[in-house]
Amino acid sequence: MPTILSHPAVALALRMPRRLAFAAVALTILPDIDVLGFRFGIPYGSTFGHRGFTHSIAFAAAASGLATLALRGDRRAFALLFACAASHGLLDAMTDGGRGVAFLSPLSNHRYFLPWRPIRVSPIGALDAAVLWSEVKWVWAPAIAVAVLISAVKGSATGRRD
Repeated sequence: MPTILSHPAVALALRMPRRLAFAAVALTILPDIDVLGFRFGIPYGSTFGHRGFTHSIAFAAAASGLATLALRGDRRAFALLFACAASHGLLDAMTDGGRGVAFLSPLSNHRYFLPWRPIRVSPIGALDAAVLWSEVKWVWAPAIAVAVLISAVKGSATGRRD
């Protein structure tokens, strides 16, 4: 998995109100709550094991829906929160290790990887310089590029010249 330091890059790249941004960052991290299952003997490959249900599209939709209701948000808020929540599984599916991501849980516990897997997997509970460098190249640099692009587009749309 990318480290807990890099999952929020997606939320931070998108420009949104501060209140929504806090929820978005939390939703990028929330799926890794499943690591608590190791303490309770839940096997990695189980539906509720690591990269199982909490990394699924259904969980992203449910968590985003609850957060949207709590924030009294609209469809746009839901879409932003859903993109952030779902990004967690997508980033994990781009790593070079683990057992894949159960995107379709609870309908299926089949684990998937994306065909392109450039991100070094982070050992659970450890930080490694090679992993962090991989995340800088493949998560943070693209997120910063997206943030700059969004700022440029919004600036040109409003006629600002910074």
